[in-house]
Amino acid sequence: MHELSLAMEVCRVTAEHMVSLEGQLVGVGVEVGDDAGIEPGNFAFCLEALLAGPPFDGARLEIIPARGDVLRLHHLEVDDGRPDN
Repeated sequence: MHELSLAMEVCRVTAEHMVSLEGQLVGVGVEVGDDAGIEPGNFAFCLEALLAGPPFDGARLEIIPARGDVLRLHHLEVDDGRPDN
């Protein structure tokens, strides 16, 4: 089940980006291509399980369908605590 190892890599990259973020991570968007060789349901299950714990503390997952063999971190959503957002 390579979806778990891919989900772990997405979390590793997310954790690297979190170092420079100010605020609470609330969402993670990942683009998954229709030719990427990834079963989206299994991938989402694995990634949601990993995002439920620290340091992600339940960040919401958004799987973004794409064309081709793409798998990439699309966006991170952060709540910086300011009321203007």
